[in-house]
Amino acid sequence: MKSFTVKTDCSLKDFTDAAYPQGSFCLAALLRGKDIKVNGARVNSNVFLKSGDTVNYYTNPKQESLKSHYKVYEDENVLVADKLSGVTAEGLLSELLQNGEYYAVHRLDRNTQGLIVFAKNRGAEEELTAAFKERRVGKKYIALCKNGFKQKIGLLTAYLVKDEKAAEVKIFKNETAGSVKIVTEYEVKENRGDIALIRIALHTGKTHQIRAHMAFIGCPVLGDEKYGDSALNKKYNAARQRLVAKELCFDLNGKLEYLNAKEFVSSFEL
Repeated sequence: MKSFTVKTDCSLKDFTDAAYPQGSFCLAALLRGKDIKVNGARVNSNVFLKSGDTVNYYTNPKQESLKSHYKVYEDENVLVADKLSGVTAEGLLSELLQNGEYYAVHRLDRNTQGLIVFAKNRGAEEELTAAFKERRVGKKYIALCKNGFKQKIGLLTAYLVKDEKAAEVKIFKNETAGSVKIVTEYEVKENRGDIALIRIALHTGKTHQIRAHMAFIGCPVLGDEKYGDSALNKKYNAARQRLVAKELCFDLNGKLEYLNAKEFVSSFEL
């Protein structure tokens, strides 16, 4: 049994995503079996939770052993993890905090798998947070996209507007009110008929940038249910975006400078 205390009003599903990855993986089964209690009462639906509520998950050993990530690298300052699709960055952090001190310095979308970095002390958090903000972290991705590419290599520039209420972004060719400039570089690595494997380098790092920018040029990421091609997703039975944070390298200062000589690579392939 795993027990958690709710800190912010939210739905049970949202809370589970952010607090307990293993519970998130099998939430439907737990609800069917009434294996979740809220304030001591069994529930079988996505109930609304209030701050201060206690949630108990009666997961079995098999459910509790489900992997949320693989460790790529860890020392006294940082953890580089390979996050599985379906795990939120917040949920992974919650799991890590059960075994020590960890700090989030960036995030990945729930259904994007691959490399994510956590600091293990305040000094490392400050330097890593600054490095991500100042674009001193090299990030490369791989994705399966609809094969509408007119060129094998492209450097794309556009403008992104974030819609907080709709939890999505919109892309425009020209600068518009509230927009920020985005730059996305891609290379087609392998043609697979109506889909293609591409490698992506981000020159800017904005919310949903890859997914929205690829969709904007007519080459949405396979499995993307927000910006994607529903017919293509159905053809390949893809309900989660086929996107991997594949490579990371750093340009760090101070006590983390030793990491500059390392390159980190995700084990996930597409």
